[in-house]
Amino acid sequence: MSEDIDVSSLPIPTDTALLKDGDWVPSVNFNERRATVNLCDPAAIQTGSAHCPAVKIDLLLLHYTATPTNDYALQLLTTPEGGVSSHYLVDGRGRIIQMVAEKHRAWHAGEAEWAGETDINSCSIGIEIQNQGYALQRVPSYGEAQMVAVTELCADIVKRHKIKPHRVLGHSDVAPHRKQDPGAHFDWRRLAKKGVGLWLEADDEVDNKCPDLEEALLIELQRKFLAIGYGIEITGELDQRTAQVVTAFQRHYRTSKVDGMLDLQTIDLVDQLLGMIKA
Repeated sequence: MSEDIDVSSLPIPTDTALLKDGDWVPSVNFNERRATVNLCDPAAIQTGSAHCPAVKIDLLLLHYTATPTNDYALQLLTTPEGGVSSHYLVDGRGRIIQMVAEKHRAWHAGEAEWAGETDINSCSIGIEIQNQGYALQRVPSYGEAQMVAVTELCADIVKRHKIKPHRVLGHSDVAPHRKQDPGAHFDWRRLAKKGVGLWLEADDEVDNKCPDLEEALLIELQRKFLAIGYGIEITGELDQRTAQVVTAFQRHYRTSKVDGMLDLQTIDLVDQLLGMIKA
């Protein structure tokens, strides 16, 4: 979108009934959603003909802002200088602010991948949550009013767009090599209890030791992470990318211990998640 756009001319979206007066703060950082390659007839892509279906919004992506204040986050997310955006910001007091209409492509995912799709911005709704993140070495807790608002907003979005639970993700899921948000302190269990996303209960009776990670086992586990949706190569080695994916998985589904180690409990949770996705 052009920097010289008159944002005052943008109509107020009617995507959600959760906004109050003054909660539409339009961003200049957006463009049109793109039909993703896996939705298009290959011939249509080559010829440029209009045979691609309308883009389906089928993923909800949660972030933290990594900013010290709400105002600074809003400035980054709405101005040309910030160069990024999301559809919504939930500030520290639980106020929900919309900056980009859901029909448009907000700029929040960056370099990312999920289930083979690399244009995550075109198929997702992005929510930024005000939190300083790892700028403080440890992600601060999310406040009660903030979590109430996040849960309500997420529930509204997944219901309207019919987003499947296993496609409610954190930024670190789709970009494990460079992102950590919304962090291990985010309450994924709370969202899952409201029908938003999935949560896994770790079996305390499962031995938490690491098995001998021979090539055959690593190939099997990498294929499982790939089947879940993570961007990972099948190498049969415990390489850097695999360790990053394991860490991202734990940050979402085993927040009590995030160490990047492929222990038996983590392997059990991977199997649990695959079973829930396939059910």
